[in-house]
Amino acid sequence: MVPQKQAEEAMVSTFNETENEERDEEREDQSGFSFKSLLWHGGSVYDAWFSCASNQVAQVLLTLPYSFSQLGMLSGIILQIFYGILGSWTAYLISILYVEYRSRKEKENVSFKNHVIQWFEVLDGLLGPYWKAAGLAFNCTFLLFGSVIQLIACASNIYYINDNLDKRTWTYIFGACCATTVFIPSFHNYRIWSFLGLGMTTYTAWYMTIAALVQGQVEGVVHSGPKKLVLYFTGATNILYTFGGHAVTVEIMHAMWKPQKFKYIYLIATVYVFTLTLPSASAVYWAFGDELLTHSNAFALLPRTAWRDVAVILMLIHQFITFGFACTPLYFVWEKVIGMHDTKSICLRALARLPVVIPIWFLSIIFPFFGPINSAVGALLVSFTVYIIPSMAHMLTYRSASARKNAAEKLPFFLPSWTGMYLLNAFVVIWVFVVGFGFGGWASMTNFIKQVDTFGLFAKCYQCPPKASTAAHH
Repeated sequence: MVPQKQAEEAMVSTFNETENEERDEEREDQSGFSFKSLLWHGGSVYDAWFSCASNQVAQVLLTLPYSFSQLGMLSGIILQIFYGILGSWTAYLISILYVEYRSRKEKENVSFKNHVIQWFEVLDGLLGPYWKAAGLAFNCTFLLFGSVIQLIACASNIYYINDNLDKRTWTYIFGACCATTVFIPSFHNYRIWSFLGLGMTTYTAWYMTIAALVQGQVEGVVHSGPKKLVLYFTGATNILYTFGGHAVTVEIMHAMWKPQKFKYIYLIATVYVFTLTLPSASAVYWAFGDELLTHSNAFALLPRTAWRDVAVILMLIHQFITFGFACTPLYFVWEKVIGMHDTKSICLRALARLPVVIPIWFLSIIFPFFGPINSAVGALLVSFTVYIIPSMAHMLTYRSASARKNAAEKLPFFLPSWTGMYLLNAFVVIWVFVVGFGFGGWASMTNFIKQVDTFGLFAKCYQCPPKASTAAHH
């Protein structure tokens, strides 16, 4: 059994190393210098860590204080840790299933040169076409709305630096800017962007923490949360969304030279993310309390200084990067549908990808509800694509004794029993279905419908200050 596992691991590892060598040789032949490779072409464990950590917290960093105002301080902290662990576990399951699928295909002499493996293909190979359809539907819809959320966040943030244009106009502008991500071929090419992106969120998180502590508590601050079930489960679902950023896990793994090393990367990335989200959300909620209930973007309450403007600009750049992260798997799916996935011309592929951006642009103008849309996406999409489907897929893939015996990966050291694996996976499925999808879906959609009733679809300037006060300010 052990030699067989080692052989399968060696097979996958050899394939990746061979493919890597071929690509590196091509680059060296073309450039004669590895500087381009240093910045542009990443596939190491560190690249994967930066990609996971950078992709996990983007604009959601700015909405977590809003969630704390709905949940209260204690629930906010506990749920962050709980969903962080749960998210790391299901990312681990996805990595196991990827390696299983890859090793089975390797034994059939299938080549993945010029082909990026995606989550729905893993489900198809392991469980059949119905699972492929479910994975494709949930993953693509989640990534679509994940991209929409980044555009909404761009418009919401820039407004706090320049309010001469309304948020809807800024959405038009940033939609055009983010469309340039069609030129980034794959996750190999996000090396420098992931590194910079994490630096940007680190700055923003610590700026929020320090600015809130320096500002101190506002006069008459009230911390009444939680006081309504609708708000409580809306906030909880936003945190579920926060740690459910691994809809691109398979693509990040595929970009690694040795995908088997991914297993604990997401957990280590989550631990780092805790150092950003817990202090910033706690400090901002401590300073502003219930004011956050009507200000889903933390920038709206923090005092305008040069430090805040820098944070806004850095978050804008990071949201561009995260837009690319969310959109790239959609680009791959679209390329496969129209038969352009193995095309080597970057310009031709970029042109073919453009139709993907148009519905994202349109949806971000229809639903500009920064904050509430995160919870709705978390409850209806993230709960399935990130938590429920991977847990059920793992249970079904290894339901037979022969599948368990010939598994490409060993059981984790902290859970060396298949019974324990099944119990944990069953807990994830039941918890997320009942609490995340059930209560969270009810609460987030109730809140979302309230936003539509209050501001209307195609809202020109969601949660902007009243015109009278703006005029007085000028």
